Amino acid sequence: MKKKLVIGITGASGAPYAKALIEKVATLQNQVEACGLVMSESAKVVWETELGKNIPMNFPFPIYARDNFMAPFASGSAGYEAMIICPCSTGTMGRIAGGISNDLMTRAADVMLKERRKLVLVLRETPLNLVHIRNMETITLAGGIICPASPSFYSQPETVDALVNTVVDRALQLAGFDAKGFRWGS
Repeated sequence: MKKKLVIGITGASGAPYAKALIEKVATLQNQVEACGLVMSESAKVVWETELGKNIPMNFPFPIYARDNFMAPFASGSAGYEAMIICPCSTGTMGRIAGGISNDLMTRAADVMLKERRKLVLVLRETPLNLVHIRNMETITLAGGIICPASPSFYSQPETVDALVNTVVDRALQLAGFDAKGFRWGS
């Protein structure tokens, strides 16, 4: 069964994760009915800084402005099953934990939690302070999943892209997609 997915990209460091996620989702057409993308203004700056190029505007799914509360995934009735915020800044995580829906990204995350659907936050921050840890606890208790951008090494990745994909594949698996990534014991 195909699913509807929202991808959020914040201004946390980790644009290679976001790029890899978008590329991977584009290959999962047999699993994705619809996908919408929303990004913060800071995400655009970080993308250019870390990847050395402007964000392409030819993604295989629509990009929604962060103030567009008419986007389909701003309402639970649209039936979006999952949202992955990758990378997720601690500021965005804090607003989600506090129930502050001041833009489309935090509204979509709030919808996922209230509808008891999959919300995966690929947190990209270190070190963590007690406020961050408590916000992670709040989101976890509300049904969200915290997936730190901590790559795995047991698959013996040989490139940075392969290392990045260990995180992206895991986030997609947590959101209910078959990402065909490395699995322990396979």
